[in-house]
Amino acid sequence: MPNDTHHSKEPERAHPGLVTVSVDAMGSDKGPATVVEGIAKSIRKNPDLAILLHGRADELTPLIAKHGIEDAVTLHDAADVVTMDEKPSHVMRHGKGTSMWSCIDSVRAGDAQVAVSCGNTGALMAVSMVRLRKLEGVNRPAIACLWPSRNPSGFNVMLDVGADIRADEDDLLQFALMGASYARNGMGLARPRIGLLNVGTEEHKGRAELKVAHDLIAHNAPKADFEFVGFVEGGDIPSDRVDVIVTDGFTGNVALKTGEGTAQLIRDLMREAFNHSILSKFAAVLALGSLKRLQKRIDPRRANGGVFLGLNGTVIKSHGSADATGVSAAVKLAYELGLSNFNERLAARVASAEGYGSDGAPDDERTAS
Repeated sequence: MPNDTHHSKEPERAHPGLVTVSVDAMGSDKGPATVVEGIAKSIRKNPDLAILLHGRADELTPLIAKHGIEDAVTLHDAADVVTMDEKPSHVMRHGKGTSMWSCIDSVRAGDAQVAVSCGNTGALMAVSMVRLRKLEGVNRPAIACLWPSRNPSGFNVMLDVGADIRADEDDLLQFALMGASYARNGMGLARPRIGLLNVGTEEHKGRAELKVAHDLIAHNAPKADFEFVGFVEGGDIPSDRVDVIVTDGFTGNVALKTGEGTAQLIRDLMREAFNHSILSKFAAVLALGSLKRLQKRIDPRRANGGVFLGLNGTVIKSHGSADATGVSAAVKLAYELGLSNFNERLAARVASAEGYGSDGAPDDERTAS
């Protein structure tokens, strides 16, 4: 496929007016002060952003006043908090008074376009599944994350990274469709390149369902208007060969945690190396500009926010340990997806998938996503 089919542009903004993001203030490991600080950063950069903030009003009111964002924030008092060690089943039975539940319900009610939470991933997925329900035609929702890469945008998309450890060939095809829609609307890629993660790039390698998924995705790529590059390996995840990496939740989550751990190891080893001696410290001073550029490029806070795809509403899971910059990145992602009417386009894409497999493309192919 010619390279000129792969280019980036600004995500299409369906409505330039106000975007409302629902935020769970109580799920962060660092406390609500960090969440409110991150929200304030986003509001200063995006004046047409409105926030529905869910949590304990007595704690949040002074924090909102401290940052002077009262005009942009509507506070929903929620006394209870979902802790990081709570089981999803317990939250489903007893979580109606929590900030997380209230946050998701605002999207269900149509009061906000996107929800953001730093809280317990299992509980957040369970509450989102029950309150928002799956999109018609979706078998398994997926979590999509941004992965630092050599692409011009600086990132690739990978899904699933932990919503469900299983995925058959039909699920992997849906992940490809949803990932392509996310890449178009969240990253501005007109014709994203999709790769299917495997133990090798040869077509005879891999489990049976991967081989069937390969053929399904390849067959549907022209109708769905994306480029299928075939099987990709782990080394391709941060490369510029692909824009979206499709895999099951078990493999994706292991890859994600391995990548995060490796990035932290590299940062620690570089810090130790430059602190080893007087000469190495002097070298660090000389290389300070380059080191800062490298640190910014691999900073996980810039890619903070896993997007739950396949639900009747968009939900973003921020890292529980995210600082204010990380929270702000998750809210910015929510803002951009809200501007593009992302979930409506994703729903249209999934609905049109029922026609795939026939020779005719869906009627709304060009407008679905």
